[in-house]
Amino acid sequence: MKNPSVRIKTNYGSMEAELFKQEAPNTVANFLSYVENGFYENTLFHRVMVNFVIQGGGLNPGLYQKKSDKPIQNEATNGLKNEKFTLSMARLPDPHSATSQFFINMADNDFLDYTGGDNFGYCVFGRLNEGANIAIAISEAPTEDRAGFQNVPTHDIVIETVELLSVEKGQEP
Repeated sequence: MKNPSVRIKTNYGSMEAELFKQEAPNTVANFLSYVENGFYENTLFHRVMVNFVIQGGGLNPGLYQKKSDKPIQNEATNGLKNEKFTLSMARLPDPHSATSQFFINMADNDFLDYTGGDNFGYCVFGRLNEGANIAIAISEAPTEDRAGFQNVPTHDIVIETVELLSVEKGQEP
């Protein structure tokens, strides 16, 4: 079964990612529902940290929170690791609070992996196949603290669109 892939088009350029439907079925379905509804259009990468993560998918320019769907169950027990250039779901302290925000790991962040007990981890659900140079450029953007947020790019880094590129014929995304 071929995994679905998406193009994340930003004002810095485009990145393409394969989504791991078998390992994270609910997370991928959740992400693709936001993609299909155009939710990510004109959202920001609002948190960028070189050698850590670039996070986005929930705030509009001006740092206004978009209304998201209900939180999903965390699938961080899927065995996938928060390695460089993987996509993971952002969440609040509640391990089952992820909605629309995601991040791209800019380093091997093993401390974000599920280890059991109180460290539930962050669900990996995809990996960049193209555009790593764009992710690196985004992570190196100058940042500031603004409107209660830390590590906000001084100039908006906009997710213009996220579009589904491919899915196996006869398969639901």
